[in-house]
Amino acid sequence: MEECPRCSSPLERLSLADVTTVTCSHCGYADVPVEHEREFPELESWGDAFNRFYDALEAADDE
Repeated sequence: MEECPRCSSPLERLSLADVTTVTCSHCGYADVPVEHEREFPELESWGDAFNRFYDALEAADDE
């Protein structure tokens, strides 16, 4: 049986559908990949916002 990399306790294997991971019930370690950096959406400039508004207004007038 594998040992926990944090506390050396035995690891438990968990499976759900076709995904399997290991966890430690003693210290809470879970072998789950995590992304620690947030990705911020690209901000829209005021000019782009006004252009989008006017384009939508013109499209509505054409209907």
